[in-house]
Amino acid sequence: MFHWTDQKIRVHAFYCALALALARLMVREAKQSGHDMSVRPLLSTLGEIEETVLLYQGERGRPRARRMLTEMDPIQERLYDLFGLDKYAPRR
Repeated sequence: MFHWTDQKIRVHAFYCALALALARLMVREAKQSGHDMSVRPLLSTLGEIEETVLLYQGERGRPRARRMLTEMDPIQERLYDLFGLDKYAPRR
């Protein structure tokens, strides 16, 4: 933590507490759907899902970009569906 004022330290502590609460809620949701994982493995598994941007020549010489997710293993697929990540990173 590289903050010097009391206000910024409080905000940083709030962000940390919020992140921990969110991670624990994700673990609870995953456990209810049959994936018994702790916070670190859950976040690590989700963190391995990556997005790739393909750039190619489109019609009339305009460059086009296509976003794609890397291949996911079955656990990543289930977590992707469970948390509704298609809203943020569609598979295409």
